[in-house]
Amino acid sequence: MDDLRVDPGPGAPHGLRVPAAELDEQFSRSSGPGGQGVNTADSRVQLSLDLATTTALDEIQRARVLARLAPRTAGTVLTVAASEQRSQRQNRRAARERLAALLREAVAPEIPRRATRPTAGSRRRRLAAKRRRAELKQTRRPPRGE
Repeated sequence: MDDLRVDPGPGAPHGLRVPAAELDEQFSRSSGPGGQGVNTADSRVQLSLDLATTTALDEIQRARVLARLAPRTAGTVLTVAASEQRSQRQNRRAARERLAALLREAVAPEIPRRATRPTAGSRRRRLAAKRRRAELKQTRRPPRGE
């Protein structure tokens, strides 16, 4: 198995390289397509990476990744599974691509939201819509007894 390469992006300008020794692959029987071969071939792939001990991340990236991927991890171990294809090789490739995409997204710094104000036109349209709605509801009321 080769090292996992993550393309450069925000938060990782030179990309990431996860050593193959830090990746744990497990194979099992897939529930997907494959006919009779499903019962005999271990084509499902589970790829795991311990985010707390990996040498691919620096401390800032590690903190960012652990915080963002916390719901997906068991402790500090991130696991990705692939079982869509009949071939173990294709499922291995799919799992590696998924793990790389998750890491690439997770290391990107959060873009701070810039506060904006509604435009004058949007305020006018909102108030006009409220007036139309109020008039519609007004017509539904029973007539007043005079």
